[in-house]
Amino acid sequence: MGEGKNFVKSKKVVGIFRANQRGFGFVVTSDHPSDIYIGEENTGGAFDGDEVEAVITKAPDEGDKKQEGKIVGILSRGITRVVGLYRKRPKAAYGFVLPDNQRIGKDIFIPGEVSKGAADGHKVVAEITSYGNDRQKPEGKIVEIIGHINDPGTDILSIVKGYDLPVEFPEKVLNQAARASRPVSGADMAGRRDLRGWQMVTIDGEDAKDLDDAVSVTKEGESYILGVHIADVANYVQENSALDREALKRGTSVYLADRVVPMLPHALSNGICSLNAGEDRLALSCIMTVDHRGLVVDHELAETVIHVDRRMTYTSVNKILEEQDKKEREEYKEFVPMFERMRELSGIIRERRKKRGSIDFDFPETKLILDENGRPLDIRPYERNVAHKMIEDFMLLANETVAEDYYWQEIPFVYRTHEAPEETKIRTLATFINNFGYSMHIGTNEVRPKEIQKLLVRIEGTPQETLISRLALRSMKQAKYTPDNTGHFGLAANYYTHFTSPIRRYPDLQIHRIIKDNIRGRMNEEKLARYQHILPEVAKQSSEKERRAEEAERETIKLKKAEYMQERLGEVFEGVISGMTRWGMYVELSNTVEGLVHVANMKDDHYEYNEQSYEMAGLHLKKVYRLGQKVYVRVISVDRLLRTIDFEIVDEGDLEDGEDRWQDDSQ
Repeated sequence: MGEGKNFVKSKKVVGIFRANQRGFGFVVTSDHPSDIYIGEENTGGAFDGDEVEAVITKAPDEGDKKQEGKIVGILSRGITRVVGLYRKRPKAAYGFVLPDNQRIGKDIFIPGEVSKGAADGHKVVAEITSYGNDRQKPEGKIVEIIGHINDPGTDILSIVKGYDLPVEFPEKVLNQAARASRPVSGADMAGRRDLRGWQMVTIDGEDAKDLDDAVSVTKEGESYILGVHIADVANYVQENSALDREALKRGTSVYLADRVVPMLPHALSNGICSLNAGEDRLALSCIMTVDHRGLVVDHELAETVIHVDRRMTYTSVNKILEEQDKKEREEYKEFVPMFERMRELSGIIRERRKKRGSIDFDFPETKLILDENGRPLDIRPYERNVAHKMIEDFMLLANETVAEDYYWQEIPFVYRTHEAPEETKIRTLATFINNFGYSMHIGTNEVRPKEIQKLLVRIEGTPQETLISRLALRSMKQAKYTPDNTGHFGLAANYYTHFTSPIRRYPDLQIHRIIKDNIRGRMNEEKLARYQHILPEVAKQSSEKERRAEEAERETIKLKKAEYMQERLGEVFEGVISGMTRWGMYVELSNTVEGLVHVANMKDDHYEYNEQSYEMAGLHLKKVYRLGQKVYVRVISVDRLLRTIDFEIVDEGDLEDGEDRWQDDSQ
């Protein structure tokens, strides 16, 4: 036993340290199946993102995959710049930067001579000059003043800087984009299939500017001919050009509350690459013949020239199909038959996907309504309607069709893959749902998407629906881009890729190049070898930049929610208990805002958390709070810096006249 322990201790591993805001962290390494837990006292001065050397101090026991370690060396620093709030000491020359990133647990000391004249309350970018130690704080110098914390736009810009999102395009890139964005000429159309006579539309949100997909549906006998026509961005962004290198560096467009940080300059993304109605545009079309069972019996990928007839919105198409709005149906009367066919086909495709076990997490997204200064006027759930679902069905089908085609051609490709969840996480979920009287069948070493889908169907319309759906989603792994096709668990698809958004996602642009080379007969040995060589790095970079974009988008929404609730201190809302921990209960309101009822603010009794039953129980009054339970809460404090919201429970009997009615009005 002792020998084994010494052997474990002496083994060194290299990985990336991921800090938690509570002080501890994990070393993530490719050599180990699970992350190595690092206690607060064993971090060795490492910051989040540092490449570190660690020794394992506790090996995983039988049945327990957890292993613990200690950081013994820092090989390279992951964070060199910090965005935060500058606090100047009164009557002193120096100050401190309080980092926005909660994973950096220490303030940065700023000597007066390198403060760049920053005033108390400025949001700044500081460069770390010394990482400190047990006795000394990290030290830095201010390299940029973003603006005062109360200035409009400073908050979002701080997130942009904090995630190192590139805002400005280099001059060379802008020049290339300007040169590329000339009208479509006869020479551009040469050798392409001319689909300008086909009836087709784009369907997007009201405020969308980069329209990269158009759709057409006709019927031949029992079969549908579905055309998914995607902007031919690869025609304008040449491989390895300055434009291409910048797009790869960005990886994706980032959609923040009050701005878009685009992958490509506006001259392309909103101009020649956008499938604007009434204009000739170059496209890469996936034309599928779909039978009455939703099966793609034939398909063709072609370089085309198209001419979109109308720019439709989800709202308008929903009015036509669901609300049977006379005015709308009259205005678009020549397109109504196509929309009816689209709905028909969408239903067939969706049913087929459902049968094979595809999981549909239909969460309402958050819709932010901001004024011209970026102040949130309203926050509400953004529901998907029939038009959203139609477009989603068509895009999913095109993505699957393209992926399967190129998998069997054995050509190097970028796939969108999603691994099966870890069995332990699914077993935890199964135990949890037992509390609500639900069960799941888990095979030996295998969980099928169908089981999760069946669970979601069973909980539909119940008070616990959102809660269990969210826990099911959290038990899933994250989808990523890979050059190897391992299938997509969530969609229950054997083949899946991202083909439909080359304006805003680099992997789509990358596979468009591969498809075009193949269509044109240029896929020689040299090209195959080149793609084989570059695709692992393209997939890795795209996955990393996607994570960064998601985090930045999430932080922006959290920030605006905190700002919105700050103006509603003292107000009472109805919500649902969405999470339980030993330090309190999380409550989610109908407008998607979530806040914490800390145990310290549950003053009517001493409450204890029961981990097995996910309940918070009062010792004396025996009052019990459960997940999914409806409660009334009052907003008692908001921290815009930490982006947190605190609630306290309000007894229904204590509601003042009008408080509950106010909530009803806001629905």
